[in-house]
Amino acid sequence: MARAFATAIVRARWAVVIGWIALTVILTFTLPSIQEAQTGGLGDLVPTDSAAIDAEIRSAELFAFPFISRTQVVERDPAGMSGQRVGFLVQRTAQLIDNQLDGLGDAAGAYLYTNHVGDRPFVRERGTTAVMPIIFPPDIGQAGRTARAERVAYDHLQPAPPGAFVGVTGTIPARAAQADVIVDSLPLFELATLAFVFIAVGVYTRSIVAPLVNLIVVAVAYLIAIRLIATVGQAVGVSVPAEVEPIVVALLFGIVTDYVLFYISRFRRRLTDGVGGHEAARDTAAELTPIVLACGLAVAAGTGALAVAELGFLQAFGPGMAMTVLVGLAVALTFVPALLAALGPALLWPSRPGRESRARAASSRSRSERLLRVVVRRPAVTIVLSLVALGAMSSGVVWLQLGNPIIQGLPPDAGPRVAYDQVSEGFAPGVVSPTAIVVEAPGIGAQDLALEQLAGVLADQAGVAAVIGPGLNPTGQTFGVLTSLSGDAARFVVVLDEDPLGSRAIRRLDNLEERLPGLLDAVGIEDATAVIAGDTALASETVEAAVSDIWRVLPAVLGAVALVLIVFLRGLVAPLYLVAVAAISPLAATGLAVYFFTGILGYPELNYFVPIAAGVLLIALGSDYNVFLVGRIWAEARRRPLEEAIVMAGAGASRAISAAGIVLAASFAATALVPIQTFRELAFLVAVGLLIDAFLVRSVLVPAVIALVGYRSGWPGNSLSRVGPRAGRAVGAGGLVTAARARVPAPGASAAPRPG
Repeated sequence: MARAFATAIVRARWAVVIGWIALTVILTFTLPSIQEAQTGGLGDLVPTDSAAIDAEIRSAELFAFPFISRTQVVERDPAGMSGQRVGFLVQRTAQLIDNQLDGLGDAAGAYLYTNHVGDRPFVRERGTTAVMPIIFPPDIGQAGRTARAERVAYDHLQPAPPGAFVGVTGTIPARAAQADVIVDSLPLFELATLAFVFIAVGVYTRSIVAPLVNLIVVAVAYLIAIRLIATVGQAVGVSVPAEVEPIVVALLFGIVTDYVLFYISRFRRRLTDGVGGHEAARDTAAELTPIVLACGLAVAAGTGALAVAELGFLQAFGPGMAMTVLVGLAVALTFVPALLAALGPALLWPSRPGRESRARAASSRSRSERLLRVVVRRPAVTIVLSLVALGAMSSGVVWLQLGNPIIQGLPPDAGPRVAYDQVSEGFAPGVVSPTAIVVEAPGIGAQDLALEQLAGVLADQAGVAAVIGPGLNPTGQTFGVLTSLSGDAARFVVVLDEDPLGSRAIRRLDNLEERLPGLLDAVGIEDATAVIAGDTALASETVEAAVSDIWRVLPAVLGAVALVLIVFLRGLVAPLYLVAVAAISPLAATGLAVYFFTGILGYPELNYFVPIAAGVLLIALGSDYNVFLVGRIWAEARRRPLEEAIVMAGAGASRAISAAGIVLAASFAATALVPIQTFRELAFLVAVGLLIDAFLVRSVLVPAVIALVGYRSGWPGNSLSRVGPRAGRAVGAGGLVTAARARVPAPGASAAPRPG
């Protein structure tokens, strides 16, 4: 089948080339972009059954005024805010509530607080800062809320006093700013990735034409994949995250270049053997089609397994990546062989592979052969040393902390980040996203002493900067803000003294939530229920869901990759230990990321989705090298003893795997050019993990495991069987055991095998 497929592609080479280019043009101009498919809602960023969202809805039902806002206008004057300016801000807030400000008639409400009064740690400066949270109805999306808040800040609060800062912050503007930063950074990121891939492919192939062909293939795959992701996301009503596009670029540049390098490596070897261009292209396609197909399906199955995640963000992320891989796979299986056949030896110009000596080709394998001889001779020692090294790298996982620093993770000059920093000068940082605790019990609104005591004990909890509760109402009237109009519910607003979306604030709130029932009993409030709403509670649930998803997703990813390997290798033993080994690289990379970001750079946490997204990508992408390496070893084992097959196939594949690993790692490392903390973390974790995988796991550990397990790796199938008797003798210093019936003698052995 592979031979028939290759023959058909070579014969129809020009039709295939023109067809892919035409399809790219049509889809680019007819399907929506990622930006057009984004909804900007929060629904895909939080767990599907969020208790914090339910608490927020319940709070809105019970009280006359919804307190939680994710969009705030900030003003800070380091020289001090005059009473006249405070009066002006109060007036503007009242006008906004009464729908008297142009273009803001659809705002549901607003309120204002300043640091003219209050005690530390809630107030850090005196009389410098004012915050105006704005409430919007749910039908106004991310872009609309941000634009309206900016209209208040930059139109209705102007002119500001000289030296004063006016801006907008909150989780909604931060999400909008993050999307803008990603879009603005894409050209530089794509240009840097393009330049590196062009140079890397040029150096590997010693050609000018091959890098150009590779970029054409990548461009076709990218333009088709990005439009299909947006179209499918829009059709099924899933918000396509802005974070997807840079990862799609890195993924496509990496895996498509990997496949191109695999094809070119084999194509060059066939040309070196003196085969013509069309025949070399057909032989290459016939040999590599099953391998590349298995590679792509393993990566697609691994990334697609994220669909079982609880978080909607990861559910969209996984299938989006799988679709990307499948598009890249389809292009690689057809477009690349067609271009090989169409261009022939000109693909490698100015090098002339037909004139290269076999001695030069053999010399490039010598170092890999020497290493692999040691590996297959001492597999147990190699495995122990490799696991010790990987274990040391993985040890940082013990100190892993997760958060969702969406505001703090923005570039220092991003508007919401600057406004957040200004707020944090005047107030405790938690004022940007306060937490609401809603307590329900019959007649609780009349229990003034108990409510006042509860506010006091809440304020005494670790990490709490201030508490606003019913006991602070001096009028004695019920306005429905802190006490419900029915009198059966009370609301406490808790301001934390940390970044409300960071890991420390999440731990503080988790501790408070655990102690809350006991605190209610301690102040004499009985038979009460309490729920917690706010962004910190949401972040806590999101982190918890992400951790839970790790145990849900990783078995699915490993199972999907194992299934592809079982079908490809027609056995059970090798796929099982290969997927077990595949889980080591993500663990080691995560440990190193913890040491680097928290130990060296001083980050308090990693973004909650980085370890799971990077882990899935590393397991899936590592399966590329698994399939390519093990497929070559199994093929070599059909004509030579297994130990010798490991050395010969491993040495032959090492250059391609090393080059592919470097290109793929560099593609993901370039995502660090997107100046957002999440992308820096993801870039480090995936790039380091890929290098560990390419240069340690696949090049050393996997060959050692195969050598140790031996022919049992192919059980219960017969795809891996003995060529002949394994008896023989060690030859030369560091030589191999040469089997009697091996067709090709081991390096250093006599050309004529001894009878045995």
